[in-house]
Amino acid sequence: MAEVISLMGVDEDDNHQKQNHSQKLSKGKSVVTATDSKATPWVEKYRPQSLADVAAHRDIVDTIDRLTSENRLPHLLLYGPPGTGKTSTILAVARKLYGAQYHNMILELNASDDRGIDVVRQQIQDFASTQSFSFGAKLSVKLILLDEADAMTKDAQFALRRVIEKYTKNTRFALICNHVNKIIPALQSRCTRFRFAPLDPIHVTERLKHVIEAEGLDVSDSGLAALVRLSNGDMRKALNILQSTHMASRQITEEAVYLCTGNPLPKDIEQISYWLLNESFAESFTRISEIKTRKGLALIDIVREVTMFVFKIKMPSDVRVQLINDLADIEV
Repeated sequence: MAEVISLMGVDEDDNHQKQNHSQKLSKGKSVVTATDSKATPWVEKYRPQSLADVAAHRDIVDTIDRLTSENRLPHLLLYGPPGTGKTSTILAVARKLYGAQYHNMILELNASDDRGIDVVRQQIQDFASTQSFSFGAKLSVKLILLDEADAMTKDAQFALRRVIEKYTKNTRFALICNHVNKIIPALQSRCTRFRFAPLDPIHVTERLKHVIEAEGLDVSDSGLAALVRLSNGDMRKALNILQSTHMASRQITEEAVYLCTGNPLPKDIEQISYWLLNESFAESFTRISEIKTRKGLALIDIVREVTMFVFKIKMPSDVRVQLINDLADIEV
């Protein structure tokens, strides 16, 4: 009997300890969720929520906006380099069409999901064939979003042709890809194509200024120009560089940006170009090797930056062509 009582006592103690432990865990959880909003990458935090927020491509966005408003949305094929607003545009269209019902009315498949021929025949066909109940949504058609569509196999793309035709009445397809030549012509002809070109520096600058203001950052003019230059029209890249530089240094200057990304500084490239044009081969080779080791520069970066620098300096066109040719050979 005494043993039973003592065992009961142990059980109660265990339960008490478990309760305390779970309370501590739940306290810990609330702390994590509190700091969660701070930990959100700026790429997601500042992703456009509406078509009006999309940074550039006003002509494309306005066309899609008008087609959506008039209930005449075709199948879409959006293509272009990364970070130019393709996925953001389609998600903004979905929010405009369906409002709060947005998650129920779209099927989003990415390259990371399995998208072989079986998925087209089962998952996509099942979603497309069921009738949609759009409670409060403006449009009864559903949206199937195939991101990174150029990663789909040819067989899956061929299977998709028939599905697109068969369910056009109640479903719209939006294909997003980087390389349009990897999409079979039969699919291209069934969609309205829009090309998203790399963003103009002015649009990247505007969007970065908005983020800088919202986050209260200290960014110099030269730092902002460096961000725009290094992004090469990729908004995602620009925001990632801005965030990582902000984590590394309090003030975001040109030097801080270049140090954070590991790109050679413009003044270093000027110095290297000066040596290459004016010093002997042995001397310039020694000096470039030394600066490369000291500053941890990659040879490929040096070659690319010197190539861009050759376009800026005055020289006879035939000499420039020869230099560009030789630099291209070195890069290869």
